Amino acid sequence: MIWLDRRKNSRLSDVFSYPEDDSVLDPLLAQHLSFFGIDFSSLKKTEMTTAERELDQNINFDWNRIQESGQDLEPIFGPGYTGLVNLGNSCYMAATMQVVFSTQSFSSRYYKNQALKLAFETAPSDPTVDLNMQLTKLGHGLLSGKYSVPAPEVDDIADSATSTSTKQEGLPPRMFKAVVAASHPEFSSMRQQDALEFFLHFLDQVELGNVAKPDADPSRSFKFGIEERIQCSSGKVAYNRRHDYILSLNIPLHEATNKEELEAFHKAQKDSEGKDVSSNEIVRPRVPLEACLANFSAPEEIQDFYSTALRAKTMAIKKAGLTSFPDYLVLHMRKFVMEEGWVPKKLDVYVDVPDIIDISHMRSKGLQPGEELLPEGGPETEVESNEVTANDVIVVQLMSMGFGHIPCQKAAINTLNAGVEEAMNWLLSHMDDPDIEAPIPKGSQGGPEVVDQSAVQTLISFGFEEEVAKKALKASGGDIEKATDWIFNNPGGSGSSDMDTTTSSSTPTTDTTAGLPDGGGKYRLFGIVSHIGTSTQCGHYVAHVLKDGRWVIFNDTKVGVSVNPPKDMGYLYFFERINN
Repeated sequence: MIWLDRRKNSRLSDVFSYPEDDSVLDPLLAQHLSFFGIDFSSLKKTEMTTAERELDQNINFDWNRIQESGQDLEPIFGPGYTGLVNLGNSCYMAATMQVVFSTQSFSSRYYKNQALKLAFETAPSDPTVDLNMQLTKLGHGLLSGKYSVPAPEVDDIADSATSTSTKQEGLPPRMFKAVVAASHPEFSSMRQQDALEFFLHFLDQVELGNVAKPDADPSRSFKFGIEERIQCSSGKVAYNRRHDYILSLNIPLHEATNKEELEAFHKAQKDSEGKDVSSNEIVRPRVPLEACLANFSAPEEIQDFYSTALRAKTMAIKKAGLTSFPDYLVLHMRKFVMEEGWVPKKLDVYVDVPDIIDISHMRSKGLQPGEELLPEGGPETEVESNEVTANDVIVVQLMSMGFGHIPCQKAAINTLNAGVEEAMNWLLSHMDDPDIEAPIPKGSQGGPEVVDQSAVQTLISFGFEEEVAKKALKASGGDIEKATDWIFNNPGGSGSSDMDTTTSSSTPTTDTTAGLPDGGGKYRLFGIVSHIGTSTQCGHYVAHVLKDGRWVIFNDTKVGVSVNPPKDMGYLYFFERINN
């Protein structure tokens, strides 16, 4: 639970200093809680509901399974087996960096081919703010074995023999964290963060730090090309191409392989309503990774797609594929989803991930003989090249609701004649404009109003570019949800900034994969980053890495031989290409 002081809008974790481990020791807890109006002495234990007991059971199960609690883990020390000290909710960074530095590209760039002394001699005047210098320090710290030594024995009842035996002194990466997070306010904080967002931010920073020497840039080993083919009802096609570092996969729960077992489990839960279910074994949907990959490549219908060939909205089919296969393929499982009402939820699901995968069938083919490209442009380019006139049907329907003729015309024009509902939303949000009844200048486009900047910022936070967000909001009457739908339904006229867009038009580029690594589509699993908790903003991250033919668990400063790696519970999966 995260307590929030509403008067000061600050977290309790920002007020008090807690230990770096998972326990919270505060001898003055009652006094501190009273500061927030909580009378500790008056609190009474209440009966847990069935849902609360189930949630508690799930969290405890995940915690024990992912951390391999209770297992007799053999501790490992030496080069490549160095733990990272938790700097206060920095496990997302520790887990990610353990996997990253297990790759040949990063270990070569910042350890094997980079002497520490030479790095200091050639570093900028202030090496404390140079990312490459700090990565070299981190690489030597993790891979040299210098800091991989047992921690002193601790006589504490809270420390079990298992946890103490695998704990190290570890390496505190304070300077590295300060440098890599300098350009990101959230990662600069002491709060828990999303390991995926950190991974993408980190690779972006590495790429920027190696602009002068792109051939030495280790982040390119993760980069690959994605191509989306869109065919509208006219039969003509468009190709959108971009670069990315991760392949983000939806989890199709309807593809679960244990449906009968699930039904029996849910029936047993219903029958035991109000009873103690703590002894019941957890049953979750089991979805094969192949189903997630197939879902990514499967054809998808796009409703209300604007066809530049038909100059109207129609239905289109979109299909995605990869234009290149990276040295290291990272799969992101979309376990965190939005329910109705934009309520975040974590999917309670297992994904069965094999040790070897082959994605050769996912390679895109590009423009094929006989295919005809859609003409350039979109609804927004028509606005730029032609005078927009209000759709009479939309205007008449709005006027029948009691609105004036000029406001109705402006509503239709400013929403690009997208529809009555869109025009209505625009009209309702602009009724108080001082010039709403002012005549529309002849030969103009009706002077589209500046969209609400807060709505623009909301769409930008979703990962869309500012110009795309503005176009979508104008076409949707300022409605954020409809604007999001507009972006996805008009991919020919939009792109998303979180995917390093290279091409977003119907004209194919010569080669969008130039300089990127490429090879066969066969991969071997070598790293897993798992998350414990109900949200990416809370909980704990643990890494499992395949090293020297055995799986190793990296849990902050605890490093040991894994007995049962949670291959079906990962959040990020790291694969390395097998060169045949």
